[in-house]
Amino acid sequence: MSQSTNNAKRTIISLSNPKSPISESYRTLRTNISFSAVDNDLKVIMVTSASPGEGKSTTAANIAVTYAQSNYSVLVMELDLRKPTVHKTFNVTNRAGITHVLTNQASLEEVIRATDIPNIDVISSGPIPPNPAELLGSNQLIKVMNGLKQIYDIIIIDTPPLLAVTDAQLVASICDGVILVVDSGQVKRTAAIDAKLKLDRVNAKILGVVLNNVKKKKNDDYYYYYYGEKED
Repeated sequence: MSQSTNNAKRTIISLSNPKSPISESYRTLRTNISFSAVDNDLKVIMVTSASPGEGKSTTAANIAVTYAQSNYSVLVMELDLRKPTVHKTFNVTNRAGITHVLTNQASLEEVIRATDIPNIDVISSGPIPPNPAELLGSNQLIKVMNGLKQIYDIIIIDTPPLLAVTDAQLVASICDGVILVVDSGQVKRTAAIDAKLKLDRVNAKILGVVLNNVKKKKNDDYYYYYYGEKED
């Protein structure tokens, strides 16, 4: 899969070009997630990476769109309380967000934003707090998640990178599964292994790894178009 490098103007390719090979890859990812949850109630999925800039926010947004296109009610939740981008991706206000709810300054109803994309709502971060880890490790967040699970079919959570801060580990412990995004051209093997170990330490269920920026082989488009576009 490829990724945007401009967080402020991130393009959601599953929305803008749903017939592209990359969009098909995201749909395959959604299908694989569904298969991994045959015997489990998989509602809350966290998307993270080892380091910044590996494509986790792009992946989270595209997964959300593929679920929405299958008529799931989807919530995209920003729990990167240090460098939030979800509000920019989905073009919603960030004046109020989850930090207001976690500090009892607003209700969930007041911070849930409808988007222009059918079936997708967003909760942005709200103001960046001085104590993100404390908020993310709070019982209040667990209560919030339990309430949201009653409303939505699937909740996609964007978090900070695993190796930068402890925030993602705190969130992983209350999610049903985690997708680890790895930029094949950027991240060293040891960093990816360290990221997995951090998830293991909190008993996170790793649903799979998304490998970004993989060099495309000559025949890749041929196989896609044979099955996806061309008629016999």
